[in-house]
Parts: sequence; structure tokens; C-alpha cells
Amino acid sequence: MISCFRPSRMVLIASLASAAFVPRDTAAEVRFERLDDRVTVSIDDKPFTSYVFRGHPKPILFPLIGPTESGLTRQYPVVEGVEGEAKDHPHHESFWFTHGSVNGHDFWASHPLAAKAESRAGPRIEHGSIVRTEAGERGVLEATARWLAGDGRVVCTDTRRLVFGGGAGVRTIDHSLTIHADHGPVTFGDTKEGTFALRVHPALQPKDANGSTGATGRIVNSAGDVDGEAWGKAARWVDYSGTVAGRAVGVAILDHPANLRHPTYWHAREYGLFAANPFGVHDFTKAAPGAGAHTIPSGGTLTFRHLVVLHEGDAAAADIDARWRAWSAGADGIPQAAP
Repeated sequence: MISCFRPSRMVLIASLASAAFVPRDTAAEVRFERLDDRVTVSIDDKPFTSYVFRGHPKPILFPLIGPTESGLTRQYPVVEGVEGEAKDHPHHESFWFTHGSVNGHDFWASHPLAAKAESRAGPRIEHGSIVRTEAGERGVLEATARWLAGDGRVVCTDTRRLVFGGGAGVRTIDHSLTIHADHGPVTFGDTKEGTFALRVHPALQPKDANGSTGATGRIVNSAGDVDGEAWGKAARWVDYSGTVAGRAVGVAILDHPANLRHPTYWHAREYGLFAANPFGVHDFTKAAPGAGAHTIPSGGTLTFRHLVVLHEGDAAAADIDARWRAWSAGADGIPQAAP
């Protein structure tokens, strides 16, 4: 009897340890609605975000609504006059992917307010097509885009795949984007102005800045660097957390091990800019100018994959490091139904 009991007990302990290592959440139903300028995304019939592909110099996700049903990104400049929000950096549009030097063109600084004021189009990422949407416990959206210079010439194209998930206390976006050097070589230059980014709600900022109010936030990365010390550091993930509408919430970005120069550098500012950037090596480390530049040869590709986790509590409560380990080991990181 004892000899039979002990192996079973050991198996149970091992199973519990394994289960604790991989965060699991009750699955939810993801649905899409296609409109003329966007695709809306809902979780169990509650708004999550929209993939907005017209009216901006690049496709964006706006708003980004967390599991407590509060927006976790800044609304300006998409929505103006929101109390507590700063009006700096109008090119910081909720959630986006661009870079400040692509074959010498600055896609990062382009924003709709400047385009309207100057009556001209600068470098921009133009929507191509929605390839498909697939609803379910994991909602999949695939799209294409063209990166255009100010004179309309195509610099490169991209294909992107966004997988949305949700469950108790968490919402996730597994974001993959592949740059195609199908119009000649493509060089991403060495600048801190990039790349995979979002602008957090002012309450998630560690300090008020540029006219914002209501900061309650804390930045922490996988190496344990906190707030301003996380800027420019290499890390597997970074998390911003604070109190929004009376609830403890946060948002993390996880860098995939297959990405260029993983663990990536982070342009993570206390005023709310939150960006993964493998190219800004000179700015982040004081290396020689150009040290971070990377060229995709003509006909080649470069893929970036990140997981965005909107969660209740802080990074520890959401077990962000365990989620990174599970996702990087091959699990998709999207909430799954409990076994």
C-alpha cells in the first residue's frame, strides 16, 4: 500500500509544480467585426480593441482595454481633451509598430496631426488587406501593409498576424510581424526611436510628466530593474503596473527568443512610452554610432514576435516571468481552458 501511494504522491507533486509553472486561465470567445476603417475585437461580447487601418500614418490598435474593462493606453491623439493626459508626442498612437530610420526614412515621427497641418504625406505604413479573421478561443487576424517613403515609393512590405485571447484576469495579443525586403535591401538604422510600442495610460506612469496627472505606476523588467533604471536595458520582458479606475492592473510586453538580438533593449520611459527596440544600440549602450543597424538583404525577411499581456495586479501577481517561460518554450501564451 505504501509503495503504491508514494509514486502517486510524487506524480501529483510533479503535476502541480508543472501546472504552477504555466499560467492557465479560463478561455473566452474572441469575435471580430469588419468595418470600413477597422476590425473590432471583442472578448465574450465585451470590447477589447480595434485594428484601425485608415486615418493614421500606420495601422494601430486602439483602444486597448484590459481585463477590468478599463483602457490601458493613452487616448491622445486619437481622442483629444481626456483629463489627466499629456499632449506630447502625437505619434504615440496607443499601440503600433514603426521605426525612426528605415532606409533613412523616419516612419516613427509621422503622425496624423502633422500630415493635416502640412497638407502632405510623410513616410507612412499603408494598409494593404485584411487577409483573414478567425474567431474562437484564439481570435486570429492577418493583414498586409506597405511601407512608403514620403514620395510614395515602396520601401518594403509587411505581413502581420495578431492572435487575441482572454480569460479571468488577463487579455493577450500574440503579435508577429514580418518585414519583406521585396523592393531592395532594407536597413533598420541605429536609433532609439522605435519599434514595437505602446503608450500607457497616465496612471501606469511612475511619475507625472509633460502635463499628465494621476501617476501611480511602476516599471519592472525581467532583470529586476525598476522605473527609470529599466530604460535602455536588455531584458526578456518589461511590465508597467498601477491603479486605473480603482483597480490594480498592468501591461507587459514579452520579447520572443527568436527575435533579433534577444533579449531586446527597451525604450521604456517613465512618462509612458513603452517600446521594444533591438536597433538603438548606440543610444542605449554608448556603442559606436551605427552599431545597432541591421540590413535585410534584397529578397530576405525579418520577423518580430512579441506577446502583450494586459493583466490584473502587478508583474508578480500576474506571474509574467512564468508566462514568458511557457510562451518562449513553445506554448502560445494565450489563455487556455483549465484541464
